[in-house]
Amino acid sequence: MHSFPKDTDILNFLKKIGTSVSKRELNDAFHIRGEARIPFKRLLNSLESQGLIVKEDGKNYRLSDGLPSVCILEITDIDLDGDVFAQPVEWDEDKKGQAPRIEIRPDKKGHPSVKVNDRVLARLTKIGEIFEAEILKRLDAPKSRVVGQLRQTKNGYVLAPLDRKAKFDFEVAEQDMGDAKPFMIVVGEIQPARGSLRRKARVVEVIGNDDDPKAISVMAIHEMGLRTAFPDDVIISTNDMNVPPLGDRVDLRDIPLVTIDGSDARDFDDAVFAERDTDPHNKNGYHLIVAIADVAHYVRPFSPLDKEAFARGNSTYFPDRVVPMLPERLSNDLCSLRPNEPRATLAVHLWIDAEGNLLRHQFVRGLMQSRARLTYEQVQKAMDGELDSTTAPILEKVIQPLYAAWKILDDARIKRGALDLDVPERKIIINSKNEMAGVAVRERLNSHRVIEEFMILANVAAAQALEAKKFPCIYRIHDRPTGDKLSSASAFLEAFGLNLPKGGVANPGQLNNILLKAKEMKAGFLIHEIILRSQAQAVYSPDNIGHFGLALQKYAHFTSPIRRYADLIVHRALIKAYHLGDGGLDDTERVRLTEIASHISSTERVSAEAERNAVDRFTARFLQDRLGHTMTGRIGGVTRFGLFVRLTDTAADGLVPIRTLPQDYYVHEESQHALIGKRTGRVFRLGAPVLVKVVEADPLTGSTVLELVNGEDGADVDGYKPTRGRSFRGKASGKSSKSLPEERATEYKKSQRHKKRNKNRNKHR
Repeated sequence: MHSFPKDTDILNFLKKIGTSVSKRELNDAFHIRGEARIPFKRLLNSLESQGLIVKEDGKNYRLSDGLPSVCILEITDIDLDGDVFAQPVEWDEDKKGQAPRIEIRPDKKGHPSVKVNDRVLARLTKIGEIFEAEILKRLDAPKSRVVGQLRQTKNGYVLAPLDRKAKFDFEVAEQDMGDAKPFMIVVGEIQPARGSLRRKARVVEVIGNDDDPKAISVMAIHEMGLRTAFPDDVIISTNDMNVPPLGDRVDLRDIPLVTIDGSDARDFDDAVFAERDTDPHNKNGYHLIVAIADVAHYVRPFSPLDKEAFARGNSTYFPDRVVPMLPERLSNDLCSLRPNEPRATLAVHLWIDAEGNLLRHQFVRGLMQSRARLTYEQVQKAMDGELDSTTAPILEKVIQPLYAAWKILDDARIKRGALDLDVPERKIIINSKNEMAGVAVRERLNSHRVIEEFMILANVAAAQALEAKKFPCIYRIHDRPTGDKLSSASAFLEAFGLNLPKGGVANPGQLNNILLKAKEMKAGFLIHEIILRSQAQAVYSPDNIGHFGLALQKYAHFTSPIRRYADLIVHRALIKAYHLGDGGLDDTERVRLTEIASHISSTERVSAEAERNAVDRFTARFLQDRLGHTMTGRIGGVTRFGLFVRLTDTAADGLVPIRTLPQDYYVHEESQHALIGKRTGRVFRLGAPVLVKVVEADPLTGSTVLELVNGEDGADVDGYKPTRGRSFRGKASGKSSKSLPEERATEYKKSQRHKKRNKNRNKHR
């Protein structure tokens, strides 16, 4: 005869099992039969009401801090032997403590083909104190959450995604709204909804009101799934960190190194110095030093800090905030090269000749002390004769030598043929109260170029140094442009009398020749933009193919380990290869370089998209207060549904829908990059100057709608001579006119839906 179980018996059993079990399994385990079922059910209900156990899906039981038998896991680590480890995606560390480490069980073919940050659906079992998981299904880039605006309709509430590519809204039950109100921006958790006509979501977080500019960056953060909070063990691991003593390090504290960054920079991880080379065999040559924060001293391989930095991959910068790769204790303190404070550094001495050739280099691990925190504008003013109390004492011995060395490097850059692209970049102006105050085109100064050339030279030296030791390296590679993109650019350039070489291959020098000529044209910015669009994307790789854009054969990111994991790996490799102390590249990292490079290339793309989305929304918010204002711009894109116009003063892009153009049927003439009126022959061509009015600006999506003020604008482009198609006006080749009414009808329907949405939104305010 088996005794009836106590509550502690059930809790100990569930703790031993570790995952959820069915009621039948509990009945079998405690030999519950017949009349004992009713009091046993009461006991389970009591434990559930006390919050000691959780009932899943109406049938399975587990401890409140336990794991379900089947759940979604995220791959966190792959060790040197290829063993794969994971942790649950849904885990509240504040309530449950550190997430359990789960080992993925090999199948018949060995370990599954997964990489760090992949997600899988797995069945869990507990063996002793260790969890094992059997992968049931790979989950391809799951999006379990959606960021959008909560809206009220006649049938209830819906969550409208901010993503312009989203195809549908999500239904939100009233009990799933939490504290959210209509028109608020929220994070929704997508719910299973089999058989439902509309997918469902549950509000899990309120970001803010839709008219609050401070919520813009938060939208992008949540939209792209960026990690914001650091786990407790990561923060705790930084508490006892301090700047190391001199010890075996090289003492660089007497060298007048300075940092030069933007006025809004949030971290200072590189310092520079230049002087004439005293070697009589290197006449007119220079000795340069680029000193970088020694992040590898603090962030050791496979520590909690390292794992979090790897997961983030890089810092993400928004106009009003930053999501850092490293906690504040490092990014804003120990690894920030603040003036007059000793800091650990990995520095490189660089010797160049009068032609800008890198003669030799030497990497050292040292202790430095910056003499000044300078801004680009401040340094440029000093060189232009406008000195202040900081720049006046160091102009002659510090600032002027930097410019002299840069001039040599810049001449060498031009000579080797590095791409000289000059594309306007938007700058969101943030005032002292951390509020948006405007949008402008970011100014490019020679002081920016000084730092760029010094950093490029240090990056080249890092790649050369590792190759000299035959040591593995993560390179920054950029493939040459080929194929359709280059062919399309070639066709466009021919219309301006600019020609690329035949055969679909071009070198940087040939492209620079075109860029130089373009600077004399009114539409020159557009030619720069077109060549930029024709380029391949730069990525990280352990296999070196060179960097096309910089016209360099050996190039590895070394200069920003505080914000790029790639640079941290390069630092570790240099430390290991040149025996510079502790914190060098681990053997496990060496065999995982391909995986690491792929991951950080991916996180870089995610950050770039998040930053771009935020800037678009800030710009739309700025233009929202300028509805009806007239602005100048140029046509920067021509599509079958309208014109994209780049505004002159803000570098913002807005759409002129085809339905708003002067009455006509417009043919999209791709070869001429133009919309041409079928009836009137009116032409709207890429690069043409236009006068537009701001009609709509939506900070939620970052989209701006414009309207031409003068319908005749848009045909004349400086230097443009059509080379293909038929007549310049009237008879255009291209798509058949049969499809135009259908295109116009589709565009009209889209516009009506957009107007209806805004009308409903304003009605409920």
